[in-house]
Amino acid sequence: MTFASIRRGYHVIKTILHFGLDDLIPRHKKPWYFVILRNSLFWIRNKHKRKSPAERLKLAMQDLGPVYIKLGQMLSTRRDLLDDEWAYQLAMLQDRVPPFDSALAREAIEAELGVPIDTYFDDFDDSPLASASISQVHTAILKSNGKDVVLKILRPDVEQQILADLQLMTQTANLLETILGEGNRLRPAEVIEDYQTTILGELNLKLEALNAIKLRNNFIDSNALYVPFVYEEHSYERLMVMERIYGIPVSDTEALRAQGTNFKLLAERGVELFFTQVFRDNFFHADMHPGNIFISREHPDDPFYIGLDCGIMGTLTEVDKRYLAENFLAFFNRDYHRIAQLYIESGWVSEHTDIIAFEQAVKVVCEPMFNKPLDEISFGHVLLELFRTARHFDIVVQPQLVLLEKTLLYIEGLGRQLYPQLDLWQTAKPFLEQWMSEQVGPKAMFNKVKSNAPFWADKLPEFPELIYDNLKVGRKLLGTQQQMLDKYLRYQQKSHKSNYLLITSAVLLICGTILISQIDTLWPAYTCIGAGVMIWAIGWRSRPKNRKF
Repeated sequence: MTFASIRRGYHVIKTILHFGLDDLIPRHKKPWYFVILRNSLFWIRNKHKRKSPAERLKLAMQDLGPVYIKLGQMLSTRRDLLDDEWAYQLAMLQDRVPPFDSALAREAIEAELGVPIDTYFDDFDDSPLASASISQVHTAILKSNGKDVVLKILRPDVEQQILADLQLMTQTANLLETILGEGNRLRPAEVIEDYQTTILGELNLKLEALNAIKLRNNFIDSNALYVPFVYEEHSYERLMVMERIYGIPVSDTEALRAQGTNFKLLAERGVELFFTQVFRDNFFHADMHPGNIFISREHPDDPFYIGLDCGIMGTLTEVDKRYLAENFLAFFNRDYHRIAQLYIESGWVSEHTDIIAFEQAVKVVCEPMFNKPLDEISFGHVLLELFRTARHFDIVVQPQLVLLEKTLLYIEGLGRQLYPQLDLWQTAKPFLEQWMSEQVGPKAMFNKVKSNAPFWADKLPEFPELIYDNLKVGRKLLGTQQQMLDKYLRYQQKSHKSNYLLITSAVLLICGTILISQIDTLWPAYTCIGAGVMIWAIGWRSRPKNRKF
């Protein structure tokens, strides 16, 4: 452990105690050594006793910096783990980070390129266009085509800082897991493991570039989403170069209104984009907060979204997709029994769950939604409430479903911000019904046969030879089996004959022995004994020797 990590560890402990987060552990759960360690740091006192525990956690994460802020943002979506107050406070975390020195940015970019910046770019702007917790963005002009581009570069030494923080988080989570026991609902070790996978993915800008290219190709002809072009030849693990866009931030509703944007169409396209990414492509942008979404300036009557920052992408298994689609449709049809069945069938809740009790709990959540106007119904919050209800039935939430829930909340939040009267039924239900019809039934079977047709066409010429070879092998096996059967029958015949002779000899020997003691004349006894010995010798010699057949 380095001096820097020790110093960072002390700062984390100091912040935790400064905000009184150690008081959140129940007294009866604190081991004796924990109390001794806390008392040994007597000079660090809780200075925020009057604030609620949830607010103290939020303030502590703000103080600890970007890695912990992002953790708090992720935790705010875990309504299956956290109560409302905690989730609300953590959702208020803002990741606003001052830019780092432009000279360091130049140095880092040139280290990745291996040449001076002006080799490939003109008009590099030392003033950053944007700055975040992990990276910083500068503008320039690409010499090869004269187009405006942005260069996204990771912060200096950000990897070491994040890895050190993750190590501390993992150790703390394991300690909490030990203190709270295996049955605790928070499952800190699992949460940190999921978070580690997410944030480490954001440290590889080459991976982000590939994600952006894939998402762009999925919507290359779309009138709903535009993903900026990525210059893969200039993209590395710590640097990504992409087309510069000039859209309007989705949160700037005044500017959108001023240009006459069609808000209804924009909101509907946002919902369609979500379902298309999830169900058609199984590859969805899982970090679609307002800072990553812009709206086109061209054709405000036919607007489209511009998506940035593809560092966090989500996928689902085919099973999860199917269950999720059926869940949505069951909700639309107010089939609460089916919703409860799906949660159990999918393994999201225990198979030992009382399905009737779970159905009633689901009904309590969903039914009031249908008594409200459409503009007051939040589909994302219905899903969120379902997860929260399932929490009381030992729900097992998978990381990909957490990403999905967060994405749905983002998308729907944007849609309702743009057009509060958004009709989710009219927008989402037809899409889901069509997708389900394509997955089940004659059409789905035809599509599967059609998709496998090239494979079977390639293998068809081999069929006659394969059939002939199999028949030949089968014939040989039949012949071999017949020979084995004949050998077995002969063995059984010999075995029965030998057994018969041995049994007969045993009877004669016993009879001869009895006659010796019962009668005075000995020749009948000796005759029986002699015959028994002779028959035994014949039977012993006639028994089968080889048992392989």
